[in-house]
Amino acid sequence: MEKVETLTIDNYLDSHFIHRSNWLRAAVLGANDGIISISSLAIGVAAASSTREPIILATMAGLVAGALSMAAGEYVSVSSQTDTEQADIEREKQELEEMPEEELQILAQIYERRGLKKETAMQVAIELTEKDALAAHIRDELGINEISQANPIQAALASGGAFTVGGILPLVVTLFAPVKSMEYWLYGSTIVFLIILGIVAAKTGGSSIKKAILRITIWGTIAMGLSALVGYVFGVRI
Repeated sequence: MEKVETLTIDNYLDSHFIHRSNWLRAAVLGANDGIISISSLAIGVAAASSTREPIILATMAGLVAGALSMAAGEYVSVSSQTDTEQADIEREKQELEEMPEEELQILAQIYERRGLKKETAMQVAIELTEKDALAAHIRDELGINEISQANPIQAALASGGAFTVGGILPLVVTLFAPVKSMEYWLYGSTIVFLIILGIVAAKTGGSSIKKAILRITIWGTIAMGLSALVGYVFGVRI
């Protein structure tokens, strides 16, 4: 007899794409930035170079610096968000100790604005306060929950690691593509990489594949086109 898996609220919530939003945002941002920025850098140098060595050197330097910068920037940014959240939580703790009745009224008003009747809203506020007053206010007054709560380490690793993976792709192209037509090889391959990234990101996040591909290729093309222009205009053949 087959075993039927019981659907629980935890399993149901975990099946939603929103639970992936934090790390997915950092990973997609890192991979997209890695592909576009390293390709743009390589295209700019290739447009002003007649040898392979300067292109590879610039690409590798950009890859290392970019990955570290993305990880550090993401960590600092998300840490600042975490500090702000923690400050609000500490303030909420103090307010619950000093004016619990006022806080109860605030919670009831929040539920009333969401559509509950006044009596029902107060009853819900009372029951949630009895169970865990701080958790109720953090979630419903401050808008902080497990999905939205910042995780600096996770964001930094996802962003820096994804940048490295994305940046390695154009680096491989610079190693093997003909120097004379390097810009075109980089542009063509980068568009393919971006399309693949758009598909993966859309499938992972449950969004529109067509929109993801269109958005990512348009901005990638603009970035690479401007980089190539800079290389042609200001570059000295080296």
